[in-house]
Amino acid sequence: MNHRTAALSLLLTTTAACTIGPPYTRPPVTVPEAWREAPTGTVGTESGTMLEKWWMTFEDPMLAGIIARAVEGNLDLKIAAARVREARAVRGIAASASLPQVDATGSYGRVSRSEAVPPFKAASGEASPFGARDQNFFEAGFDASWEIDVFGGVRRDVEAAVAQVQAAEESERDSLISLVAEVARSYAQLRGSQRRLELVDATLRAQEETMALASARFDSGLGTELDVARAHALLESIASERPELERIARDAIYRIGVLLGREPESFLEMLETAGALPPVPPEVPVTLPSELLLRRPDLRRAERDLAAATARIGVARADLFPRFSIAGAFGRRSEETGDLASASSQFWAIVPVVRWPILSGGWIRANIQVQTARQEQMLHTFHQAILTALEEVENSLSAHTRERRRRDSLQVSVAANRLALDLATERYVSGLESFLSVLDARRSLYAAEDRLAQSETTVVITLVAVYKALGGGWDADGV
Repeated sequence: MNHRTAALSLLLTTTAACTIGPPYTRPPVTVPEAWREAPTGTVGTESGTMLEKWWMTFEDPMLAGIIARAVEGNLDLKIAAARVREARAVRGIAASASLPQVDATGSYGRVSRSEAVPPFKAASGEASPFGARDQNFFEAGFDASWEIDVFGGVRRDVEAAVAQVQAAEESERDSLISLVAEVARSYAQLRGSQRRLELVDATLRAQEETMALASARFDSGLGTELDVARAHALLESIASERPELERIARDAIYRIGVLLGREPESFLEMLETAGALPPVPPEVPVTLPSELLLRRPDLRRAERDLAAATARIGVARADLFPRFSIAGAFGRRSEETGDLASASSQFWAIVPVVRWPILSGGWIRANIQVQTARQEQMLHTFHQAILTALEEVENSLSAHTRERRRRDSLQVSVAANRLALDLATERYVSGLESFLSVLDARRSLYAAEDRLAQSETTVVITLVAVYKALGGGWDADGV
């Protein structure tokens, strides 16, 4: 008996090490050594820590507070967290398949037998040898079953479930990165539109003074009614910009409210008061391309999806081999409840079972082909995600660098247009220039100031895009 037990243990130990299906290894990834669009002097892994809470580099307490509230209340994040819990529960279901299953059972039955047919039929006047016609059955016990994972199908299933948990966790982190970037982007749009509204109001006040000057000169006989009409037309043209800018500001406020998990108008009173754009930090922290796989959760999720798909090939291949299981039952059965305690009512059974599909209609091999094709899709998806991530970083760096150069040029343009307006106004008052020159200078100044305000907003938005593309917004080392 001991030799048989030892042989069985050796067999189970040997076959347990046999896990079918391709073993997973992360595919090699080739990335450039440095970013082509990186600003001069912005390199190094030491800047990676700045990406964890990059919004703090803007030094805007209100922005930091809004992002903190968004992380607490955003519904997309809560959905992602629930999906993580769901994936962990699915992992538990997969792991339970490798453990013995025991059910407690209890039953009662009453049977009335026919004594008119053998073997229960007795001779006339004789009692049935099988007891009374009506009988009670009381039964209590345990049913158990255990499938021995000889070829590793269950282990591969657990491996896939673990990878899916990790993929769900990366999806949650990816949602966090997207949320923080979306909040910062909406906040920048809000402050930018408010800045443009301030420019409209300032320009309207200046234009009212210019129209008053034209009216005074017309009244004194030094100007013309055409000058007054042109000044009024420009005033109304600038005023027409206000409703659209107000709409943009309201849209941004409503968007922030929803991102924070509240009604759209919840933060209207708090954010409607005009505020300055967040100041852009002088340097852009840029990590190396080789760190992108560590920093971007979407890439980590794609890699985990690939691992899960690889494990499922093993699950499918396990169906080609026999399944070994042990079923058993133990309990007590009696006609009287009082007899259940006696040893004579005890029963037990152990049934080893082997099941091996011989004719399956081809569905097993077809399923293997399905899982293999899905694994190939996940492999291509992983590589595509890396290329897309590289593209996003290069594009965001390019956009931010060039927008900063555009902003610098617009600052010079605004200064030159302001000087041109002062000179045109002075020469008009002196009678050396027509009023049309003043209007053209005023129109050019307003256009340049508005473009500058838009460019300053775009600089902030493109910097947010850089941080998002680099995977900023969560602690990669804390995983």
